[in-house]
Amino acid sequence: MTINNVDIDATLNKVKVLLKEEKDLSPAVRSMIELLALVITLLVGRLNLNSSNSSKPPSSDPNRKKVCKAKGGKKAGGQKGRVGVTLQKVDDPDEIEVIKLDRRKLPPERYKEMGYESRQVFDIKIARVVTEYRAQILEDSKGKRFVAQFPKEVTKAAQYGKSVKAHSVYMSQFQLIPYNRVQDYFKEQLQIPISSGSIYNFNREAYDLLGVFEEKDKSKLAESVLMHVDETGINIGGDRYWLHCASNDLWTYFFPHEKRGAVATEAIGILPKFTGILCHDHWKPYYTYECTHSLCNAHHLRELTRAWEQDDQRWARRMKALLEDMNQAVDDAGGQLGSVESNKYRYKYRAILKKAEFECPPPDETQRKGKRGRMKRSKARNLLERLRGFENDVLRFLDNSMVPFTNNLGENDIRMTKVQQKISGCFRSVDGAKIFCRVRSYLSTCRKQGMNSSNALDILFRGKLPDFIN
Repeated sequence: MTINNVDIDATLNKVKVLLKEEKDLSPAVRSMIELLALVITLLVGRLNLNSSNSSKPPSSDPNRKKVCKAKGGKKAGGQKGRVGVTLQKVDDPDEIEVIKLDRRKLPPERYKEMGYESRQVFDIKIARVVTEYRAQILEDSKGKRFVAQFPKEVTKAAQYGKSVKAHSVYMSQFQLIPYNRVQDYFKEQLQIPISSGSIYNFNREAYDLLGVFEEKDKSKLAESVLMHVDETGINIGGDRYWLHCASNDLWTYFFPHEKRGAVATEAIGILPKFTGILCHDHWKPYYTYECTHSLCNAHHLRELTRAWEQDDQRWARRMKALLEDMNQAVDDAGGQLGSVESNKYRYKYRAILKKAEFECPPPDETQRKGKRGRMKRSKARNLLERLRGFENDVLRFLDNSMVPFTNNLGENDIRMTKVQQKISGCFRSVDGAKIFCRVRSYLSTCRKQGMNSSNALDILFRGKLPDFIN
């Protein structure tokens, strides 16, 4: 480890040598110096952590430099066969404006009409639409009045329509715009006054309408062949909670809980019924479920990078390169290796771990201070033992085309929660967090099913659900 051209490891080793040579130090001073050396080691280890060797996000990297991707054989720009997004003319324009020639500026001649040349300008019109319902009143000869029935959803003298509700939920729950800015938008752009309480009520109404969806969502995930799971810390009213995510290519489910482990997963109820392949980052409570497991190798690559950079573990560098070669080989083979090729890679994998035993040995049992418990291991040693003990879960992607190299799908699904926390800082209440999770579960699932978020909310507030849910 080097900071400002100072080799920290060499300096600490020098201090240790001097401590051994110095015989006149009191036990108290010696203990203090050893403690300071330990603290320095821990602090330097933290300083050297970044997005490439830990789970820290790239945005936290100091003096982050743009890393150029390796050049491929393709030319810059759009590739052949891609679907373009160039603005195209439509056949039914909303308005037509005819431009006439000024014949006074033309040479004297007889001219005939030859059609027209057209160009189209796409623009938007932001407007408020107020519909007034006038219920007819009839009175008979005896003075008895009869009033026409208003539509079932029209219950007040003045109220918000379905589109206002859907648009408000879209802005606050999908675009993550804070309530006060949603208020500003409706007031300034649409001349519709709206309170933060009304925005919350719209979100709550969406939550209530999605009860059926949530049950379907959970059952579909529990029945799926492959599922990704992840969890992340969230702030609810100043208290630490955990947001749990279960997802696959077509369905997404979020749920907040005060616990991170088995208590939460049991309460959610998806994992106890799941029997497929579970992709995760080796959070131990997941291993309490009797399903097939697949570990995230993106985590392993970062941990191997840390072991090489900070602990000078040469085996970690070789293992990182091997895992990357495996991933490339699987991609080149179309998603799955044959048994012969797979076994070759497994042999290399085991050979690296076997040599690693000499470079990164287990703790010396003769130095044990107590009779019970497992002796503390270094991070590099823990990683080595995990790679060795869970080989099949680490390398499952070699032999099964359904299993990905990483748990990126689950991490991508949960990422917008971190964006929400950056914008708002926290959830005000548990109810607010539950509303966010259920609505986001619905919108994420709809997008995976090919439906955009605006249409999904418009359908919801009209009392229906998309066909794929029914």
